[in-house]
Amino acid sequence: MTDRAASRAVSTGSTARDPWDETTLAELHDITRRYPEARSALLPMLHLVQSVEGRVTSRGIEACADILGISAAEVSGVATFYTMYKRRPVGQYHVGVCTNTLCAVLGGDEIFDRLKDHLDIGNDETTEDGRITLEHLECNAACDYAPVMMVNWEFMDNQTPESAVRLVDDLRSGVEVTSTRGPRICTWREAERVLAGFPDDRADEGPAGGPATLLGLRIARENGWTAPTTDEARGEGDPGSPADTAEGAAAESDATDDESAVRIDRSSSGTHGGKDEEE
Repeated sequence: MTDRAASRAVSTGSTARDPWDETTLAELHDITRRYPEARSALLPMLHLVQSVEGRVTSRGIEACADILGISAAEVSGVATFYTMYKRRPVGQYHVGVCTNTLCAVLGGDEIFDRLKDHLDIGNDETTEDGRITLEHLECNAACDYAPVMMVNWEFMDNQTPESAVRLVDDLRSGVEVTSTRGPRICTWREAERVLAGFPDDRADEGPAGGPATLLGLRIARENGWTAPTTDEARGEGDPGSPADTAEGAAAESDATDDESAVRIDRSSSGTHGGKDEEE
């Protein structure tokens, strides 16, 4: 770590615990050791920055740049590209409402509008008490449970405007909330620390997938359907495939010859066509 980075790490002007103490800096270095190339650690490092600062700060960007030996501009380019990195302070709970096509059609837009009115904030804004940051999100890849919300990246499935209002009221009042899939909802900063690669021992809470997600698998099992093997998918080893018969091999050979002839014709046309037309 450079002297410039060290001086930033100890100068906050605050009597509270400095988030950039030696523990945090050591953890940033520890993340880099997980990868063959240190700069591959940038994404989890930025999540760790958010876990201590509540957002990606200029100081966090410069600390990552110093540790990785790259420019602050390179780090900033990554931090501004991905939407999970926030440049404005995030509340204790980040509430995301999916407003992409299916969720929107099934009520996502109505949920988002109701929450804006109820919380008296707009998109990407935080309530005055610092508890809730509201944001509309693109597809959460949970269309089987639409409309879907997320709280600190945990799913809240099959929501309605009424259930969404109850949810944010519980979060603001300190009631323990669990995802509809089981896990307890932690704070924003705790979630960011997990994304940085520091487990919170909650990985086994809740189911991995619900009935709607597993419906296709259940139907396949009931009907005895299985996925093709790699060879079958490629058409290899199947006695019924054209390539495994003499006639099929001859047909493929003829097709290859025809394709070669077409390429020759096109090449000749491209080279001499203009001259022939003039003649």
